[in-house]
Amino acid sequence: MMPKECDGPGVRMGILEPRQMTGDCFFSSGQGICSGFQFVEMSSRKLKSNNLKHSECLSQVQRILRERFCHQSLHSNLFGVQVQYKHLIELLKRTAIYGESNSVLIIGPRGSGKTMLINHALKELMEVEEVSENVLQVHLNGLLQINDNIALKEITRQLNLENVVGDKVFGSFAENLSFLLEALKKGDRTSSCPVIFILDEFDLFAHHKNQTLLYNLFDISQSAQTPVAVVGLTCRLCLSEDRSVREVLQKHFNVSKNLRSLHMLLMLALNRVTSSHPFMTAADLMEANQLCSMDSKANIVHGLSVLEICLIIAMKHLNDIYEEEPFNFQMVYNEFQKFVQRKAHSVYNFEKPVVMKAFEHLQQLELIRPMERTSVNAQREYQLMKLLLDNTQIMNALQKYPNCPTDVRQWATSSLSWL
Repeated sequence: MMPKECDGPGVRMGILEPRQMTGDCFFSSGQGICSGFQFVEMSSRKLKSNNLKHSECLSQVQRILRERFCHQSLHSNLFGVQVQYKHLIELLKRTAIYGESNSVLIIGPRGSGKTMLINHALKELMEVEEVSENVLQVHLNGLLQINDNIALKEITRQLNLENVVGDKVFGSFAENLSFLLEALKKGDRTSSCPVIFILDEFDLFAHHKNQTLLYNLFDISQSAQTPVAVVGLTCRLCLSEDRSVREVLQKHFNVSKNLRSLHMLLMLALNRVTSSHPFMTAADLMEANQLCSMDSKANIVHGLSVLEICLIIAMKHLNDIYEEEPFNFQMVYNEFQKFVQRKAHSVYNFEKPVVMKAFEHLQQLELIRPMERTSVNAQREYQLMKLLLDNTQIMNALQKYPNCPTDVRQWATSSLSWL
């Protein structure tokens, strides 16, 4: 049955749904009100009530978000950071109450609650009577204080020491900062005003020239001067990560700027994540990078015979002598014979057909290739070839070659002394 529009006493235009009706609905000049009419009225009241509740919830959400955006109030509870909060509040209390200098860096993605964490801690700290009257706070932001001189002026302003500084001229940044902190002393160290420095966007301060501000703050925190606590907030995880991660990525992009190769690097690292190893580490990236940079041709060299290795070394020397000019089998054989005669090792004294067979095997493995299409009447010994391995690949492969003879390894690393 199709829904019907109804108009009657107590109810404005509404829609009756089939499940709400016990029969057909008839109207005549306000008379003949059907039973379904009551359902419409009750449904409208319920709908209005639900809409009112939704409006109230929406208003509350908007109010909370506005307060969050404007930093007007803090959420009453912290979720998931109780351990970090306990550690932070204890550290701040040691500075504020016992005059102990400390420093801490809070790291996390944007929106993860770093600012909320420090604000909660400061709120609890300032509720202690002996602290609220004695502790000073300095809030700096790397986006606003873009150099150390601007930061120093802001510190002076927030500590209300403009009149104390006056027209004094300081020889250095450290001297100026020390003067500001000295002005806060009331006598001995125990009666000095502790200062809590909150450095938002901490990584930007680390990029300041010579890092003068950070150097002096940390120097003061480690000395027996005015008690200070330095709290840094940053979303740059690389500040705490091993530099090897950055080096791996930089080396990878130096070799290949192809995004597909980066995807392969990350996929190989991701494959190492298991239930017992749930987080990707720098070591995973380094091993993945080794797999990505593994040379297939160099791996083939590991399976060659000693004779074939000797022929590749002979080709390497010919490339060095003739500056990458093509060579033929006879040239390679002559170079190999110089090595055999020099060492006088019968173990390397192979017949020429055997050496030719090894030479052809290298061509089959595509470690060397002919410069031109092979002619039927051409002599194989004099066909021009090109080596498809560079010196770095050859030397790296020899380093990993199992049981490589010492004299062969020395021949590979020697200069043009065989001529």
